[in-house]
Order: sequence, then C-alpha cells, then structure tokens
Amino acid sequence: MTSSQAPAEPEFPPFVQRPLKGRVALVAGATRGAGRAIARNLARAGAFVYCTGRSTSAQPSDYGRSETIEGTAQLIEADGGHAQALVCDHLKPEMIHEVVRRIDEQHGRLDVVVNDIGGEAYVSWGEKFWDTDFDSGMRLVNAGLLTHLHTAHAALPLLTRTPGGLHIEITDGTSEFNAAHYRESIYLDLTKTAVSRLAFGLGHELSDSECTALAITPGWLRSEMMLDLFDTSEQTWLRDSLDTERELPPADFAISETRHLLGRTVVAVASDAQRHRFNTRTLSTRELADIYAIDDIDGSRPDSWSFMAAKEADLGADAREYR
Repeated sequence: MTSSQAPAEPEFPPFVQRPLKGRVALVAGATRGAGRAIARNLARAGAFVYCTGRSTSAQPSDYGRSETIEGTAQLIEADGGHAQALVCDHLKPEMIHEVVRRIDEQHGRLDVVVNDIGGEAYVSWGEKFWDTDFDSGMRLVNAGLLTHLHTAHAALPLLTRTPGGLHIEITDGTSEFNAAHYRESIYLDLTKTAVSRLAFGLGHELSDSECTALAITPGWLRSEMMLDLFDTSEQTWLRDSLDTERELPPADFAISETRHLLGRTVVAVASDAQRHRFNTRTLSTRELADIYAIDDIDGSRPDSWSFMAAKEADLGADAREYR
C-alpha cells in the first residue's frame, strides 16, 4: 500500500437518534485520522459540522497524503449528515477568525469546538534534542500546540455566547502516563503535555460561562497514516499484528483502536447534559467508553494505556487481553 492510497474507511452503523440535532460544531484538523472520524460521528449525531484543515485537492498535504478537507465533508454528506469544508491554516489567526465569522453569520452560535491538529508527522525519532534541526522540530510544536491556542482564542468568544458550550482538546497520553513517561522527543513531550494543560486552564476560565473544557486521548490509533506505515489495512491489521513472520506491524498493534471509538466518545460527551463533571480533566477513550458503555465498531473496548503499563511489568503481556 502506498501513501497515495487511502485505506478503506471502516464501516460503522448510523445513529438511530440524533442527540446533537441543532448543534453547531467546529473540528479543527478534520482532514484525516481522528479529526475526520470525529467530524463524521458528530454529523451522524445530528450536528452541523464545520471541517477545517489545509489539505485540498488544489493544494495537497505536505505529509504526502491523498486525503482532503473536501473529502471529509463529502463523506459526511454521504452519511446523511450536514457539513461545510473550509480551508484554513490554523497557524494563521486571520484565517481562523474568518472561519468563526462565517459560522456566526450562518448560524449565530457555536456549541462544540474540537482541536485535533497533531503534527506527529514532523517528529524526528532517535535524535538528542541538541542534535535536532530546531526549526524542523518546532514544526511539531507549532502544528500541535500553537494551532490549538490560535483556534481557542478565535472560537471561544462565539462558543461562550451560549451556555453549555464544549471545548475538547485531542491529546496523546493520559495525565498519569505522561507524568511518569518521557515521550522520546522533547518537541512531542512538551506539545502533548501542554495540550492537556491547555484543557485544564480553559476549564477554569470557561466555568463562569457555563461551558466545559476537557482533553481526550485515544489509545494506539489505527489512522490512515499508521496503517500505511505498517503496510496493513483495516481488514487485515489484527492478523498481520499476530503474524510472527512479519516485522511490521508489531505485535502490540493488536491493542489498537479505530478512529471511530474516539469519535463516539466525543459524541457521548457532547450529548451528556452532565458533562461539566469532566471539566479540566484529561480522559482516555477507554475511560469514557466504560462510563458511557460504548464500544469500538468491532465490539471491543481497547485499553491501550493499561496494556502499556502492564507491558512494563511483564514483557509477555498479551495485547488481546486488554481489548
């Protein structure tokens, strides 16, 4: 499989009910991966979703990927949902403000903001910080953190206009895991811990507006990029993970989860009238799946972070026992 071939989207059933009907959502970084799945799930739950990102058919991703922001909106329309794709570089505040202006003009409200821009593609593994190219390393910090700050700063005035607004930061790692583990790159470590801290701070500042902020971390995510990296597919990933004759994917990939588990947890939180109980917190998809009794689209409930902790104590830990 080449990087120009997007793996088939996993099938997932539509919502019977639409608990988010009448709500308006903005998903920053909805071109692919988690952002695309979050946007699709929010739309299937009835929300009108604004999908933003840089990658378009006219200007492809610098990741070398084929997915586009228009493609996400087309998938939503095919699902029976409603969305609008808006090209936006979230490192350019003027573009974000224009997005928010259009949302205000067209709907007069904003109920859910999801900051999903990651930047992991810019990680340079295996180098000491002082040996890295600083400008290249900062691309990750800029993409994974500065974009979140710009987006929150521009969108929160509209979000706070209506009580009950929800701001979600998508991060990598629970607070407990990241507090005890170095993420093998200064740039990545700082970015992901800061994203959780951003949700913590925003939660305090939003309380007076009767709004909520939290961060959610998936486990090992089977994104399009990860499937391509391991030369596997949504149909064969588990078999390939357990194939001892294959070097990739590694056996631990058997703990991975689809993008839609994260999408489902976002919908569950957005639909919960008591969601303010999560204000300032960072929660994992597994924690939220247990709270709301929801599963991944294959019926499993992966617990990546518990598995990784178990693997530290026992190298023979089997990922399948944590699904």
